[in-house]
Amino acid sequence: MRMEANRFQQITRTVLAIVLLALGVWTLREFLPALIWAAILAIAVWPYYQRVQRRVFYGGRSKLALPLTFTLAIALLFLIPLGLVALQVAREAHSFMDLIESARKDGIPPPAWLASLPFGATQATEWWNQNLADPASASELLRRAGHGNYLLTGREVGSQIIHRIVLFGFTLLTLFFLFRDGEQLIDQMRRGSERAFGPSGERVGEQMVASVHGTVDGLVLVGLGEGFVLGIAYVIAGVSHPATFGFFTAVAAMIPFGAPLLFGIASLLLLVQGAVVAAIAVFIWGVIVTFVADHFVRPALIGGATRLPFLWVLLGILGGVAAWGLVGLFLGPAIMAALILLWREWTGNASTPPDATSRPAGL
Repeated sequence: MRMEANRFQQITRTVLAIVLLALGVWTLREFLPALIWAAILAIAVWPYYQRVQRRVFYGGRSKLALPLTFTLAIALLFLIPLGLVALQVAREAHSFMDLIESARKDGIPPPAWLASLPFGATQATEWWNQNLADPASASELLRRAGHGNYLLTGREVGSQIIHRIVLFGFTLLTLFFLFRDGEQLIDQMRRGSERAFGPSGERVGEQMVASVHGTVDGLVLVGLGEGFVLGIAYVIAGVSHPATFGFFTAVAAMIPFGAPLLFGIASLLLLVQGAVVAAIAVFIWGVIVTFVADHFVRPALIGGATRLPFLWVLLGILGGVAAWGLVGLFLGPAIMAALILLWREWTGNASTPPDATSRPAGL
């Protein structure tokens, strides 16, 4: 009778815990992206944080100063590039509005490079003269292209910007507390995972952490490297606004096969300006850089950290982006790494040591 009562209490506690967990997730649903991003950033930076903590700060002096310093540094790491891009966009938006106003009054004469296109020059020039060179036609074309409620669109964009700023603020706030209480939180998670899942729980957690480190190295650092190398090519080739193009190339390169979109646009801009050789050179150089990065450097960094086959790395990244958005770049590989580890432990021998189960395996 007593055993049945204990079993009933255990089931009741489990059900209550699940219900409370579901209610907690539902309550925090609007802030989950901020919490996930804070966790990813904390995991990625934690080794450097501990290194500075051991060498520079001692005792209680690091309880507030070091977490605050790292949080502000990460904030500036995001805010400075975004601020520069925002200034550039504001300048371009002003020039764009001047161009629209001039087109409505005087039309837009066909540029000189239009006649030097390697193909379709005659048709493009005729279309330009009919639709843009004449002020009335240009005004009508702009009216059709701008048909819609600009005020409503502006409000939606402004609302999204405010929402992103609020989430970014909560991300930084959460990140500060993760840095401050990180060691205590790690100890609690280790004990909790061992109680809930046994020894395999801690191994799964370590594998997911390793996947985040590998993804940061394989996506972020390699993406920044691609953007820097291709940015130099943009400068040499004479692409307009090479720094802006290089920045967006670096961001796009963090997603596999994302960089070709940017250096493809740069090549097209050079092509329509008549710089055929430079356009071909930028495109070929971009293909070489992205091929080496996507097929050799990136799989070695991500797969090497998690002992995950390249196919599952790629599927985890692309599937994570499709399911979770940008944060899926890190969640996808982490989830796949945990699943692969569980699969290897389940299909392996019970007496097989943990290191053997994590060796690279075929598909």
